[in-house]
Amino acid sequence: MKFTLGTLLAIPAAALFMTACNNGSSTTETKDSTKTPTVQVTDLTIEANGVPLKSVVAFNDDTATKKPVIVIVPEWWGLDTHVKNVAQRLAELGYFAVGLDMYGNGKLADNPDSAKAYATPFYANPKMAYERIAAAVAKAKTYTQVDTSRIAAIGFCFGGSCVLNVARLGMPLKGVVSFHGGLATSLPVSKDQFTAAALICHGAADKFVSPEEVATFKKQMDSAGVKYVFKEYPNATHAFTNPAATATGKKFNMPIEYNAAADTASWNDMKAFLGAELN
Repeated sequence: MKFTLGTLLAIPAAALFMTACNNGSSTTETKDSTKTPTVQVTDLTIEANGVPLKSVVAFNDDTATKKPVIVIVPEWWGLDTHVKNVAQRLAELGYFAVGLDMYGNGKLADNPDSAKAYATPFYANPKMAYERIAAAVAKAKTYTQVDTSRIAAIGFCFGGSCVLNVARLGMPLKGVVSFHGGLATSLPVSKDQFTAAALICHGAADKFVSPEEVATFKKQMDSAGVKYVFKEYPNATHAFTNPAATATGKKFNMPIEYNAAADTASWNDMKAFLGAELN
């Protein structure tokens, strides 16, 4: 079985500001109603079949608008700083983001052998991913800030494979996005089941996903009549969205590296995709 890799990345949060204006009185001052909403990322425990998923949630403090939900499934390393910062960035865009601890109990892998051991059960039994992502969706729906009719899931590497598999299994999502995820599956692809629109962000130089795997994936999706967009980024290897991927690749002798152009392009493609599917 092919495996996918990701790596840790801490991305700075966007700066926040507040403005105030005088209402014309010499003694009375009011706050500007157009102040930028503040985002916080906080811990959240989600129960899934008795397993505590030590996750995070991020959303802004604007209470005037219901927020679409985005569940984020991490790379095979587990819920790390990279995913928490992705949650922050999505919250800044106005989404209600859940960074999911897929393995449970906050388990993190610091080497490929441990990561493979943690991830393999989810490849062997995709229903495990379905149950845990469904638990995250159910938890998100308990928040009054959420628009329960607009829900999507995104994933990186291992997480990309997971979100595609839960869509294949019929999870009622508006959209799924896979960043440099594996595309092979033993699951059937049916338009009746795969009702989510899909965006696949793939590195053209990814040595973990063969051209044959890409061709098979496209044939499956086309034959089933599933709505999807396949974006391929020139010279991008596996894990191209992570600035620390180059160092990780050298450390573990893996053909992965960061590609700034592909990272930016894929993020922008995701924003456009989610904006269209969650409108």
